[in-house]
Amino acid sequence: MINCHYRLQSPKRIGLDFVEEEETEDTVVVRPTYLSICAADERYYQGKRDPKVLSKKLPMCLIHEAVGEVLKDPRGQFKPGTKVVLIPNTPLEHDEVVKENYLRSSKFRASGFDGFMQSLVLMNRDRIIPYENVSDRIAVLFELMSVTMNAIEHFNQYSHLKKQTIGVWGCGNVGYVTSLILKKIFPNAKIVVMGTNANKLHYFQFADETYLVTDLPEDFSVDHAFECVGGSGAESAINQMIDVINPQGSIALMGVSENLVGINTRMVLEKGITLLGNSRSGYEDFEAAIKFLENHPETIEYFEKIISKEVVVHSIADMTTAFDLDSSVDFKTIMKWEI
Repeated sequence: MINCHYRLQSPKRIGLDFVEEEETEDTVVVRPTYLSICAADERYYQGKRDPKVLSKKLPMCLIHEAVGEVLKDPRGQFKPGTKVVLIPNTPLEHDEVVKENYLRSSKFRASGFDGFMQSLVLMNRDRIIPYENVSDRIAVLFELMSVTMNAIEHFNQYSHLKKQTIGVWGCGNVGYVTSLILKKIFPNAKIVVMGTNANKLHYFQFADETYLVTDLPEDFSVDHAFECVGGSGAESAINQMIDVINPQGSIALMGVSENLVGINTRMVLEKGITLLGNSRSGYEDFEAAIKFLENHPETIEYFEKIISKEVVVHSIADMTTAFDLDSSVDFKTIMKWEI
């Protein structure tokens, strides 16, 4: 099969490559319908990764958040037209202890091997999950939701039982989705969101309280915290969490930073704080995300609010427009893939 791969050749330059791909009994041919731009995609597109990293990874198809429709399944397991979410993590082995998204041997779409900016995608059949009763433009957020489900599973495994107040630092996409899901999974807990942008914080209407990080009350404290900041703001955010968290609380780290982050390890030791590293997600986390939306359909209206822009894509010029728009919106830019 000759397939069209739309690859980032260099910062802000997307080109078309024709790639010959082999269909097998184990692969399902999927036509992408919606793609969602992540901050990681934007860093590649804008050339904000280390030049050495870019030279190793480009050219590469971007996007690891996508849904599509089955075009062909040689085994007949998935009927043509079946709506499926595409799982970007591709494990090459199984471990009884380590989850697939933490295995060093796993491949991840749009991070060293081609993402979903393709006309068609050949997917291993264990890398797609059918979904129903939700629009494609909301379903494309399943990957983002699955990352939160992975972090909450980790949090449940290692945090203590006292969960009266849970703080979320970060008022972007990850902070929004994480605090919304936390509110539903822990309905008796007070969910408090801290951010740096007052306008974005207005979107968090489901939270019990919101604060600018510069305006926390003097006696403010949380039992546990989720860090959804990353980047240059991660250091101050994590240290603020360490300051206000109650003894033996846990901090779930979710933000990605390009540079080393300096934190107050003395107070981590004195308070007995547990730091939980979280990255990406796997098959079971996607299943949990789909089940969450089935159980909480009332949250769909909240997820809808973080779709800032939708761009219909018929050409490379449309792709460029979507990435350029994404750099200036409050939340998510999604692409309706009609190329």
